[in-house]
Amino acid sequence: MLGSILHLILHLIIPAVVALVWSNWPHSRWGGRGLQLYGLMLLTMAVDIDHLLADPIYDPNRCSLGFHPLHTFGPILLYFVLCRWSSLRPIGVGLIVHMILDSLDCYRLMGRWYMN
Repeated sequence: MLGSILHLILHLIIPAVVALVWSNWPHSRWGGRGLQLYGLMLLTMAVDIDHLLADPIYDPNRCSLGFHPLHTFGPILLYFVLCRWSSLRPIGVGLIVHMILDSLDCYRLMGRWYMN
């Protein structure tokens, strides 16, 4: 239970750290571009909409990577491709960060980075 809560908290904290670094913090104030980047990366959590296709919708002992359609190898490659264009880069980075955090959770739960 505590691991699941920590996982969800990391989905809020890590994008904030990435946005701060990306917006050249501490040389710029938190706001403006940094806040915009953080907002875009938070919006990428909508990728979890594919959990609605699972039964049960939420299982704290299930590895998302390799199980849910938007958490499989093909879409993950697309998330890296999004990083090629500067206008889509924050979305691509947000999705990649999301997948990395989900992969860490898989490893914590099952000792594997990805579910086959």
